[in-house]
Amino acid sequence: MKKFKKVSIVIPIYNEKDTLKDLVKAVQSAPLPKGMSREIILVDDYSLDGTRDILKKLKKKYKIFYHRKNKGKGAALRTGFKKVTGDIVIIQDADLEYDPKEYMKLLDPILENKADVVYGSRFSGGGPHRVLLFWHSWGNRFLTTVSNMFTNLNLTDMETCYKVFTREVLKKVLPDLKSDRFGFEPEFTARIAKARFRIFEIGISYYGRTYDEGKKISWKDGVAAFWHIIRFNLFK
Repeated sequence: MKKFKKVSIVIPIYNEKDTLKDLVKAVQSAPLPKGMSREIILVDDYSLDGTRDILKKLKKKYKIFYHRKNKGKGAALRTGFKKVTGDIVIIQDADLEYDPKEYMKLLDPILENKADVVYGSRFSGGGPHRVLLFWHSWGNRFLTTVSNMFTNLNLTDMETCYKVFTREVLKKVLPDLKSDRFGFEPEFTARIAKARFRIFEIGISYYGRTYDEGKKISWKDGVAAFWHIIRFNLFK
């Protein structure tokens, strides 16, 4: 069985000055399997709210990269992916909606050689969930269902932030990734489905934000995601 020695946590950031410090502390202190080291990669997508001032104070401890203009989550992730040196990759948002304490259970199926990719599902049980936004939740479920129809997977949460995968998966999909914004989620899902990687799903807790608290994804991103599902499953 392959021994995994390092996990790379890639964090795309855009205007998260209120949560960034706490998030980085949580990622740094999150439990990992014995003997496994961590690499934290922070990619700022042209924040204008003071986030960059915080990042400058962290430059001696972590890998930090800056976009010269706002490009979107997918573009920030691609920047981070190119700098990964770990055996396993974890995608972590910077908004504290997802708890790094759950890394261990997300990693387990890969460490046990049962999975190549693990999704953390907000809709299949797990820990506590903040009660929020019916239509946002419904939209996520709808997009997951449409995605499943094309990929023939039975995911419950295609749009989740928590996607964990091996370096081999990254090498396979990174050259083809194109989406700059939130289209990354359906594109990544389409590509790993086509490549027939072993995919697991783990129930996670979820501490969602309201739009007043800084949530950024909107109905326009949902419409775009619908198009990306069709695009990357049928045409690309």
